[in-house]
Amino acid sequence: SSGINAEWPLRPGNVDVDVASALDYVFQAITLTRQKLEGKVPLIGFAGAPWTLMAYMIEGGGSKTLSKAKKWLYTEPDASHRLLKLLTRVISSYLIEQVAAGAQLLQVFESSAEYLGPELFEIFSLPYLEMIATAVRQGVAQRGLADVPMIVFAKGAYHSISKISYTGYNVVGLDWTVDPNIARDYVHIAVQGNLDPCALYAPKEDLIEMTTKMVQQFGVRNYIANLGHGIYPDMDPESVAVFCDTVHKVSEDIMKKGDPFSQLYT
Repeated sequence: SSGINAEWPLRPGNVDVDVASALDYVFQAITLTRQKLEGKVPLIGFAGAPWTLMAYMIEGGGSKTLSKAKKWLYTEPDASHRLLKLLTRVISSYLIEQVAAGAQLLQVFESSAEYLGPELFEIFSLPYLEMIATAVRQGVAQRGLADVPMIVFAKGAYHSISKISYTGYNVVGLDWTVDPNIARDYVHIAVQGNLDPCALYAPKEDLIEMTTKMVQQFGVRNYIANLGHGIYPDMDPESVAVFCDTVHKVSEDIMKKGDPFSQLYT
């Protein structure tokens, strides 16, 4: 399918969006899910970040290069910023409504950050990630709702993880290309990640070894163990169980060694 052109962000009908009404079915589903969970596990809400959504809109679908979308950044920077600001407003509203519906934690996915170098990322992604964090916290407070933790995941933006950690989120998600030791040196808040999802294809013994190493490198303070990206449909659920069980076992072993804070990152 064909994507949008540079005039799209200027059309009035594309600017004023009633998110609560247009996506009411989503919020109803969140509320129902929260009720059915009965407090057994937290309910996580999420949204794609502005640059990632912009890329899909311009490309008209997936792309190996995002060349059409990146062309905008070089040839239509003003239109790019207009679209990114529009998306930021809509995404922020969407996330606020998710909290109102029952989401207890939010994650913002900048899945296409890997297509941007440090300079383009700082111009066309980073500011909008920060705007979302600020707008959501303000919007949640204005609605009289309790503040919720927020995670930001910018896949492939290893070059900017320190800057990302100062955008107002509680946790920085890391993909599998980021060295845990480097992440701990450059990120001053909690981190999440970052086992290569394809490691779940490995034999059980190898998976246990890789997962153990990951947890030991990150430590257990200010850390959420996770994969470094999404899980794939053909993966064996048993491998997921091995991953989770290993995370729990290794974490417990670390904590049993005495004062956990003497072994963990500050």
